[in-house]
Amino acid sequence: MAGALDGIRILDISTALTGPYPAALLADQGADVIKVERPGLGDLARWVGVAVNGVSALFQACNRGKRSIALDMATAQGLDIVRELAARSDVVIQNMRPGVAERLGIGWEDLSNGRDDLVYISLSGFGQTGPYAQRGAYDTVIQAYAGFGSNQSDPDDGTPVFLRQTAADKITAMYAVQAITAALFARERGMGGQHVELSMADSVVSFLWADAAGNEVMMESDGSMNSSFVQGSKPFSFKDGFGIATPTSDADFHGMCEALEVEGHDDPRVATIGERRKHPELNGEIMSKCHLAAGSFTCEQISQRMEALKVPFALVVDPKDLPNDPHAQAIGMFEEFDHPVAGRVRQPRHPAQFLGTPATLQTVSPLLGEHTDEILVEIGRGEDVEQLRVDGIVS
Repeated sequence: MAGALDGIRILDISTALTGPYPAALLADQGADVIKVERPGLGDLARWVGVAVNGVSALFQACNRGKRSIALDMATAQGLDIVRELAARSDVVIQNMRPGVAERLGIGWEDLSNGRDDLVYISLSGFGQTGPYAQRGAYDTVIQAYAGFGSNQSDPDDGTPVFLRQTAADKITAMYAVQAITAALFARERGMGGQHVELSMADSVVSFLWADAAGNEVMMESDGSMNSSFVQGSKPFSFKDGFGIATPTSDADFHGMCEALEVEGHDDPRVATIGERRKHPELNGEIMSKCHLAAGSFTCEQISQRMEALKVPFALVVDPKDLPNDPHAQAIGMFEEFDHPVAGRVRQPRHPAQFLGTPATLQTVSPLLGEHTDEILVEIGRGEDVEQLRVDGIVS
């Protein structure tokens, strides 16, 4: 069965994670993705993090299922080939610093000239305009500016704490996937192509403010509650591990107390969520008792008790252990395959399960320039391949 984006061609002239990752997810959904890389070096992501035989986990995750052409965009001939590829593409993705694509002659105005069906997305750190537009914007820079550093700060001394992952890049990538498919949908409805601008700063602020900026959203709030309603969440420490319960409803709260054999939750002052909000000190005392009681149970014991009482609960699982978790195995959360260079590789399945147009996890990421000849032949440049390679335009 064809994927949802079967027949869509995407030209990926982005680097690192923010642009390449959404293109990989769209490849899972059936799109044909051509990735343009610099000869010799390739995408910087090839050289970052854990790697086996020169294939990095980051590059594999963000570029699976693509075709790679090694092309020098610093040359006039290289840029001409990019324009030819764009002319045959439905979507162009770029994450150059604002103004760079335009100076190269591969900006929106250049590539949409003479056609009205191109979807072109410009990804940036701080946006295309404004006093910070030209700042270099790697993930931690945006985490600092957009609120993650503050939101995760140490409750004791206020020291900012950054998420130990490129969260800003990945959040932006998720918004990019939605924006691209929305633009394609609009095009399908006869509204033509369009230029989409998406910044990491906008993406993270949108993501954070949904639930972690309550006082900033409600401008007439008295400020008595923390802006993030999950601020006080902390794990239970059991005899042999950690876990978390999220007692949102009344049934959840009382079930958690029963599972941990904690008394006092029958007090009318904590009977309902409304009463617990009125009596935060008493509620806090009961939660403290729950955390103290947790040390009397093993992970297996508490899991059975929480599940029996239908309390939202999970043990804290290390990523290295997750592939062997019975639930992960039952639903096929991970797929394994043999990479021709890196050996055995394991990846999470595509997260969205399309029952009518199934997404297929793409496996192998391309070698640098692996498909250069093939792609040049497709655009009618087959006779030029040898000379282009001699001139250092492609590799």
